Amino acid sequence: MKITSTGDKKKRWSISKIFTYILLFMGSLLSLFPFYWMFVIATNQTHVVNKMPPAMLPGKELVKNFQNVLSNIDFFKALLNSFIVSTTVTLSVLFLCSLAGYAFAKLRFRGKNLLFAFILVTMMIPPQLGLIPSYVIITKLGWLNDLKAVIVPGMVSAFGIFWMRQYIKESVPDELIEAAKIDGCSHFRIYWNVVVPLLLPAFATLGIITYMGVWNDFMWPLVVLKDSSMHTIQVAIRSLNDTYVRDYGMVMSGTFWSTVPLIIIFLIFNKFFIDSLTKGAIKS
Repeated sequence: MKITSTGDKKKRWSISKIFTYILLFMGSLLSLFPFYWMFVIATNQTHVVNKMPPAMLPGKELVKNFQNVLSNIDFFKALLNSFIVSTTVTLSVLFLCSLAGYAFAKLRFRGKNLLFAFILVTMMIPPQLGLIPSYVIITKLGWLNDLKAVIVPGMVSAFGIFWMRQYIKESVPDELIEAAKIDGCSHFRIYWNVVVPLLLPAFATLGIITYMGVWNDFMWPLVVLKDSSMHTIQVAIRSLNDTYVRDYGMVMSGTFWSTVPLIIIFLIFNKFFIDSLTKGAIKS
């Protein structure tokens, strides 16, 4: 029988740990490089992009390129529109999906499993299939060129209901629900006073995913928002490509500044996001 010494185990463990850190470091570089390259282009003139080898260091044209953005589109108005749409949709999704998730996780009613299965099936349908019917409905309602056309269809999501249902089912003890019922609480009061305080990590995760998805949405706002004063930031940046001579520095400058709010939001809620994803990974 071969006996492995403690020194050999520590050596193998150290090599394995170093190799893991190297892989993580390389993965981080690959993930961050597109953002860095976007910033490099945003700080240089267009001809620098076509140089061989390409420039890898930031230039001095960030302010000038952003001034070109402001002269071509109403950047801050588009940014405000995106903020209104993303914030409204995210708050609505957090409230409605958590409410539905609580019902599916803790309440008993006829047809619950069938209805939840139907919600899961809707997640498999490509959103492009609903583009024309949704456009017809929005037109009939007279919501074209109105932010309601972008806000209302996204106020609840199948993924949000699924996410909240799973989180509540695993993280909210049935004993708390029963104790609240004994105290005479209504279902909504149980949801608001007992369940909601326990959902901060789930709220942060779903909120970040929803906010980023709505902020980066391009196809639907492009279809229903024709007036430039109603454009969200992604549609407004797209119009920067309509010029005959494409200024990549200007386009990337607009893209860079439109990404900054998302980075700030992620940094603020990063801790809750990680807590939610790792919850249940370590069991006592």
